[in-house]
Formats: sequence, C-alpha cells, structure tokens
Amino acid sequence: MTKAFAVALWLGFAALAAPHPSDAAEAGDAVFAERGPWNLGDTVLEWEMTVEGPEAQGFQPTADGRLTLAQAIDPSDQQPVLEVTRQSQNHSRKIGPFPISAGDPVLVFFLEQTARDMSTLTGGSPHYIRNRLKDALFRGGQIRQEGGVTTATFEPFSEDPNAARMNGFQTLKLTFVMEDPSDPIREMRAETRDMPGYRSQLVLQ
Repeated sequence: MTKAFAVALWLGFAALAAPHPSDAAEAGDAVFAERGPWNLGDTVLEWEMTVEGPEAQGFQPTADGRLTLAQAIDPSDQQPVLEVTRQSQNHSRKIGPFPISAGDPVLVFFLEQTARDMSTLTGGSPHYIRNRLKDALFRGGQIRQEGGVTTATFEPFSEDPNAARMNGFQTLKLTFVMEDPSDPIREMRAETRDMPGYRSQLVLQ
C-alpha cells in the first residue's frame, strides 16, 4: 500500500475520532478514543486474524493470519511512524506508514477491510458502504461495561433503505472489546447473522 493511500484511509476513518456532543455516540467515542501518541519502541503488537466467507472472485479468506503493529523510521524525513503488516500463509504485506501522533491504524485497517470485503461479496459501492459504517460509528451503537471490560456494538445496515439488496449483509454486526480506552482494542469483529456467513476477527495476543 502506498503512503498516499494509507493517508487517505487515515483521513477517511480516523476523522471520526473528533469529539462531538451527542450522548448517543458514547459507543463510537469508546472505539475512537485517543490512543496516541504511540511509543512502541521495539515492542510489536500482534493480533490473530481470521476472515471467513463464501467463495467469490477477489475475496481473500484468511485462516491463522496475523496482523502486527510496529514502530519504524520514515526514510523520507527520519521521523518515527507506525506500520501495519498483514501476514497470511506465505504472504506478507506492509500497510502504511501512519502517524504516531494519534488514532489507531489497526482500527482503520479493520474498518477498511470490512468495507472492501462487503463490496466484493455484494457488488455494492465501497464508497457507500464506508459512509454507512462511518455514520453508524459516529452516531449510535450500544455500549456495555462489565468487569472492567467495555463492549461496543453497531449494526450499520439494519435500517438501510437498500437492505433488501445486501445479500445478508444487512445483518452485519460490528463488535469491539476494550479495557482501558487508551490501550489497543482487544478484539474487533465483523459478522453477519445470515448468509453469506461472513466473519472477520482480530484478537490481540
């Protein structure tokens, strides 16, 4: 992924982290809590990655995959940046760089992958899907706190006017499991209740 594209993803999704006054967006506030500036040093954070769904051209299921977040030096200006690496079977792909100042590159990756997978499996517009995800995360959702763990859930397409054409993705549910809001998100999950049986999951190791 080019630096320009990584920045475009950042601007598209990370802009949701901006504060706003609505109490109805408490779940979104928890998901987009400030987690920067990041100072990972030599520490590499790793998420176990699973992607399941029906066979379709362009769709890439992943079993026993890994997603890592590490700090690196941008050769263009010698400043620290963040890099995400996706590893699956014999394939490895770096994504970034992302700024260390704020936001969560793994969250950005997860949302973008969900939008792209849904577009691939339904034939829908990725631009429309991204906007619906943004709207759901910004305006609503449900939040539950239990035993020091916060769980935020969203159903972006449950009342969408185009739900009948979404081939089961109208039941898509996003789940985020967190502890301290400033820490990396422990688990991110996107799954449908109905066919096509899509599930994408990242679990912090």
